[in-house]
Amino acid sequence: MRQITLCFTLFFALQIQTFAQAPNPISKDTKQILFLGNSITYSGEYLAYVETVYRLNHPDRKLDWINLGLPSETVSGLSEEGHAGGAFLRPDLHERLDRIFEQIQPELVFVNYGMNDGIYLPFDSARFNNYADGMSWLNSKIQAIKAKAVFLTPPIYDPIKGKAYSETLDQYSTWLIDQEKESGWKIIDIHFPMKTYLEAQRRVEPEFYLAKDGVHPNSTGHWLMAKPILEFLGLGEIDSKTTFEELISTYPNGMELFILISQKQKILRDAYLSATGHLRPGIAEGLPLLEAKKQVLALENQILHLLVRDT
Repeated sequence: MRQITLCFTLFFALQIQTFAQAPNPISKDTKQILFLGNSITYSGEYLAYVETVYRLNHPDRKLDWINLGLPSETVSGLSEEGHAGGAFLRPDLHERLDRIFEQIQPELVFVNYGMNDGIYLPFDSARFNNYADGMSWLNSKIQAIKAKAVFLTPPIYDPIKGKAYSETLDQYSTWLIDQEKESGWKIIDIHFPMKTYLEAQRRVEPEFYLAKDGVHPNSTGHWLMAKPILEFLGLGEIDSKTTFEELISTYPNGMELFILISQKQKILRDAYLSATGHLRPGIAEGLPLLEAKKQVLALENQILHLLVRDT
């Protein structure tokens, strides 16, 4: 049994060492990485996975990973009738983006919109054009601050919850993927890998799901989102059967590091959402930025201590 465990550990150790030797596309000048999106980004799990694995492989890199996802938000400016029981319209990124860029100067911006932009209805060309125009506007705004945009296709909408809207997001994702060749955008496809995984699992276990409500991914779904981003960041191809827990299992402090990074990201998220402002009711008020950064610094010192111990 000890021999089997040793072989298992060595396998993942060698796998992670291979990732660490892969080219790193983040330039040495990069200081801030910003994530924009809706409630899926706001929840932050895939972002915490990404930072944790990246830092385990690049413990010397000092980067600010900033989550400014906002629940219910669109880039299309659309909102369905009776959204949130008629309490409020969906927030629109157009309303807050300039204020974000006044306070944050990212060199790299990950963008994850689409899930809310078709407002959960069958495909309609007018609604799609609002989404496409919004994404083009966002790309131009990111270029204007001389940052690099990386667009993620939207996560899947579970066809069990509605086949028509699942197909709508297939079309949105296909259009976005096409922009890499047509417009030179950098695209990371998370949609179709998630769809393929879900279909494969359902052939074995018909009740399997990645999002219980059809929209918000569980931990497995967030890991499926994180893996293509990590591959983009130079960490090599991650085996489809490898879980996040398995990937960091060869590091004595891997899970502890993930917990601290998750805490740090949430403090920064809430503080920056409050500081930059938004129109979405029901979002917890963040700490004043100065206080938030003090708490983050304390957590960062703990994180650096764990990274030193791991190396």
